[in-house]
Amino acid sequence: MTAQEIRLCGLLLREHFGEVVEKVGKHLLGGGAQTLRGIAHETGLPLDLVKKTLCVLVQHGACSFTAGRKGPGSPAEYWACCDRILRILRYPRYIYTAKTLYGDTGELLTEELLQRGHMTMSGLVKTVADRLTQNMEEGHSVDYSEVSSTFSKFVETRFLQRCPPPVRAAQTGGGAQAAPGAAPAAPTGAAMLAPESFPDCYEVPRVTLVGRGKRQLAPEDGEEQRSAKRAKMDPETHGDEGIYWQVNFERFHQHFRDQAIISAVANKLDQTSSEIVRTILRMSEVTTSPAATCTKPLSANEIFRSLPASYNISRPTLDQYLTLLADDPMEFVGKAGESGGGMFVVNLHRALANLARATLESIVQERFGSRSARIFRLLLRKRHLEQKQVEDFAMIPAKEAKDMLYTLLSQNLVQLQEIPKTPDFAPSRTFYLYTVNQLPTARMLLQNCYKTVANLIERRLFESKESKRLLEKSQRIEAILASLQASGAEPEQLTEVEEMITAPEKQQLDVLRLHVNKLDSAENQVDETIFLLESYISSTAAAPT
Repeated sequence: MTAQEIRLCGLLLREHFGEVVEKVGKHLLGGGAQTLRGIAHETGLPLDLVKKTLCVLVQHGACSFTAGRKGPGSPAEYWACCDRILRILRYPRYIYTAKTLYGDTGELLTEELLQRGHMTMSGLVKTVADRLTQNMEEGHSVDYSEVSSTFSKFVETRFLQRCPPPVRAAQTGGGAQAAPGAAPAAPTGAAMLAPESFPDCYEVPRVTLVGRGKRQLAPEDGEEQRSAKRAKMDPETHGDEGIYWQVNFERFHQHFRDQAIISAVANKLDQTSSEIVRTILRMSEVTTSPAATCTKPLSANEIFRSLPASYNISRPTLDQYLTLLADDPMEFVGKAGESGGGMFVVNLHRALANLARATLESIVQERFGSRSARIFRLLLRKRHLEQKQVEDFAMIPAKEAKDMLYTLLSQNLVQLQEIPKTPDFAPSRTFYLYTVNQLPTARMLLQNCYKTVANLIERRLFESKESKRLLEKSQRIEAILASLQASGAEPEQLTEVEEMITAPEKQQLDVLRLHVNKLDSAENQVDETIFLLESYISSTAAAPT
């Protein structure tokens, strides 16, 4: 865990949970596993406040705990999960993907689970149905069964999964320390456990839930607290008590990876090739492990039967396209046998390596120009070259090539390898070869991306803080306008309230919103690069050597 990761995690925790959670989270990230009293002593926070903070972190899977290392009866120790905190950056992308696949209902299901960490199916269905009803015309509402059907589809495609059942101290051998990520005593660690180790991970319980979504009225003074108490005292049961659900981040990441591969094939070849690759990936999306280096082999006959009829691809055309994909130098698709008209796989690791390579080349081109990118691309392809060879192959004048090589070398994008002819390492009898090590370069640029996102978040927070008074005034006026519109106020009253914000203030608000939107867009774009580099690095670690 690097300083840039800890800094970014702290900013994400501050933005979503507040400064107290940020303080405790950064302390755990920097200090490792610690006891409750140790955290309270070193952070200087009251013990009750630290307890509440840890509850928030555990609820969202950003913190885990285990029995103490000193034996039975010793205090539990807590540690932060850096990878889980960094996923907060990708929340908008998860929600947008759910909306694309399953509409508004899927969007709200994902949003509620991300905001609350984990929920029961009945509670989630009720909440989403109420929110959908709230946005519908008067007299219309959403049936619970419609939301339950979308929920079941989500689970069937494994975008949602059960949290693992609690594991008590007696099950873990008293004071024996569980492995990090096992989440011993709370239903928060399903994403950290392999689905194979939990057989009911994707089994939807029978829920007795009948009714329709209810329209929420604006709560009066004290009404919100009373409704919360009534909800706690409500004895109604639905048959899924104690069964909690959470978002399966790995499945979303698998979907993002597949979409990136499909888009790359479309750009490299054509749309028909990308649709064939999409069909192969769709057929193997549930059977392929997220850490697999390639998909399960599929025969050409199976692929042909699974192609949608709207593609209008004949069998001879399919065979030609599969041969073209298998012979392509990018090696996105490989041939694994001859039975059934030929067995084909999608080389996930090779595809991610090529996508990461294209990303590195793009970064070099944007920062140092097209000629430096030409040298970088040449070194990636040829592996080891002397300076004179670089000049000749790249067709760049010697002085310019030398300056570009030294610039790339100073930025650690290019490495210099010395191969002596004699043991004395005399410069006249030593080969100096330039090379690019793709994996270390990807790791370095990933840290730069973390730093960039942290800078963008800090800038956005600064912009909002500078205009805090104006934003609060705008929110108050919007609330007044919404209240007046709901009560059927006259247009003159609405105009009078709108005029409470002066023209210069409106202009300032427009500029602020434009800046914030640009920063948000930049964050999402950098996160796409982060995802590609992270996927490549993790696939390299999982790939057989």
